[in-house]
Amino acid sequence: MRLDNYTLGTYSPAAPFWKQLLWYFIGFPLVKSYWLPMSALKVWVLKAFGAQIGQNVRIKPGVQVKFPWRLTVGDYVWIGEDAWIDNLAPVIIESHVCLSQGVYLCTGNHDWSHPDFKLITAPIYIQESSWIAAKAVIGPGVTVGRGAVLSLGGVSGRSLEPMTIYAGNPAQAIKKRKL
Repeated sequence: MRLDNYTLGTYSPAAPFWKQLLWYFIGFPLVKSYWLPMSALKVWVLKAFGAQIGQNVRIKPGVQVKFPWRLTVGDYVWIGEDAWIDNLAPVIIESHVCLSQGVYLCTGNHDWSHPDFKLITAPIYIQESSWIAAKAVIGPGVTVGRGAVLSLGGVSGRSLEPMTIYAGNPAQAIKKRKL
C-alpha cells in the first residue's frame, strides 16, 4: 500500500470545520471528563452538538464520541466507562441497550487490497434490549439484533441474530437467549 497517496476520497465528517473544532476542544473533553460524572450534562453537550438522545440515558466517565451529529440513542441506554463510539458513519442505539465498559464501536476501516488504503465506512445499528459486554468490539456495517448479547471481549465484524448470545473472536453464536 502507498500511504503517501492516501486521500479521504468522497468522505466528509458532515459538519462545518468550526463545529468540528468546537467539538474537539470543548464538547469532547466535557463528555469524556472524569471530573464531570453527571450524565445529564454529558447528554446535554452531545445534544448541543447534534446527537439525538432519548430520556434517562446514563453516560459514564471516559466515554468518547467521534462525531455526535452522527449518533442516535434511544431511551434508558447505559454507556459504560471508557466506551468509544468511533462513528465516522451513523451509529444508532435503540432503547434499553447496555454498552459496558471499554466497548469499541468502529464504523470505519480501510481496504487493505486497495493500493492507496481506501477508507471504507458503514453504520452500526444496535437494536433494542441488546447488551454489548465489557471490552467487546463491533465493526462497520454490523446490526446487532434485538436482545442479542456480545459477551466479554467478543469481536464481531458481522451482524448478530436477535435473542442470541455470542462470544469469542470472531464472535460465534453459543446459545439462544430467553427472557
